[in-house]
Amino acid sequence: MAKYRAAIVILTKNAMPGLRNVMSKVLAQQTPWNYEVIVIDSGSSDGTTAYLRELNAVRLIEIPPEDFGHGRTRNLGVHVADADFVAFLTHDAEPVNTDWLADLVAVAEQDERIAGVFGRHIAYDSASPFTKNDLHQHFEGFLRHPLIVSRDLDTARYETDQGWRQLLHFYSDNNSLLRKSVWQILPYPDVEFAEDQLWARSIIEAGYLKAYAPNATVYHSHDYSFLDQLRRAFDESRNFKKYFGYRLSPHPLKALESMAKLALQAFRQNLDSRFGTVTIKDRVERAAQRVALVAGHCLGANHEKLPVFLSTRLSLDSRLFRA
Repeated sequence: MAKYRAAIVILTKNAMPGLRNVMSKVLAQQTPWNYEVIVIDSGSSDGTTAYLRELNAVRLIEIPPEDFGHGRTRNLGVHVADADFVAFLTHDAEPVNTDWLADLVAVAEQDERIAGVFGRHIAYDSASPFTKNDLHQHFEGFLRHPLIVSRDLDTARYETDQGWRQLLHFYSDNNSLLRKSVWQILPYPDVEFAEDQLWARSIIEAGYLKAYAPNATVYHSHDYSFLDQLRRAFDESRNFKKYFGYRLSPHPLKALESMAKLALQAFRQNLDSRFGTVTIKDRVERAAQRVALVAGHCLGANHEKLPVFLSTRLSLDSRLFRA
């Protein structure tokens, strides 16, 4: 029998200074049972590990950078956790309130067939209005479907509808929780990208359930520069093609058309006032990000046609695994 009802596993690398807020919220979680906090650091050089060693309630595991893997390192976290459920956060995802962990566990406890739960993301206050709107719209979309899903909801549609399959295997380890007994049967794949969605697909196809916990919310957002957006979109497209067979914006001429349309939309789109005042600077940055997104997707979908040196320079994943 596990010692704890739940454990929280956080992966860090050069996470300061934002990690202080994350850990403050993590250690303040209110639960009717005890939980443990495990942090796995892969070679920080900015004071992250020194700070973590000061936290008596945190179990710190340090690994060399070359041993890091998105699936491999999370498997290590689950393996060492003495808990029924294991929640994951990234070092830049801050729980909004002190009920975050209890909410995740409460959703998982609704049915013993629920293998994984993911929670909502909202943007930090400092994020652009467009980023705030994007995250709001994305997670609001899950409320239009059952909060607990499985392949059995519509088996025929699962076989024929790519969009439906994407919905069923959407999962984000920025804010998630898994049932360890299922993980012991279906651990994370040792891959360089999308370990969370690949794992979700494996549990769905094995007949388990996946749940959404809209009240288990974290602050997590990024306003990417043109180059960072291009590189992230490149990795996303290249790896979605590799692991899922999805081709994102594969045709250059159609991609150019989409770039023009999305750039124009950035200057015309009106947002809800709750997301803040939209400035000209916001619109210019949004247009650049949309162009970079489609360009990165197109390059990633056609990566095998690119020189190896160019693919390597475009990939953020390649830089991470060389670090």
